[in-house]
Amino acid sequence: MAITRRGEMGNSFYGLRQLNRMLDDAFSGWPQEQGTITSAWLPPCDVVEDGDSVRIMMELPGVEPDDVRLSLENNILTIRGEKRQQQESTEGGRVHRYERSYGSFERSFSLPNTVDADKVTADYDNGVLTVKLQKAERMRPREIPLSTRSRQGNGTESKSQNG
Repeated sequence: MAITRRGEMGNSFYGLRQLNRMLDDAFSGWPQEQGTITSAWLPPCDVVEDGDSVRIMMELPGVEPDDVRLSLENNILTIRGEKRQQQESTEGGRVHRYERSYGSFERSFSLPNTVDADKVTADYDNGVLTVKLQKAERMRPREIPLSTRSRQGNGTESKSQNG
């Protein structure tokens, strides 16, 4: 037999509060750092290719440029870093919820053979990391001139090139 306090049964949020308490109890043993659950997060990114390069744009709001590391090994570009939690001063109050993601991240990209590994640049501006990977000169699209041979009326051949 369960004992309930008077008035709780009539409250429409009673079941929700009870579920919330059970979940708090179930997950209370997770790794915590100063009262918040820490987890890895995966920053979103776009990969765009044009005739000259491949660009990777990754959103890293709140991440300091010094906390980002890029490495290139065996044609695999790895971007890793950490978004650190800023502790807000509560001065007499208390924090009820942290919903922003914090922690370490790592993303790896297999690069196509068309990329020149010696010509990689990275820029960080307004929380967006842009990595530009130049294509090797020999791999860039190019036009090939077409040469034709035509016979002139006098029986001699002339050579011309288009392009």
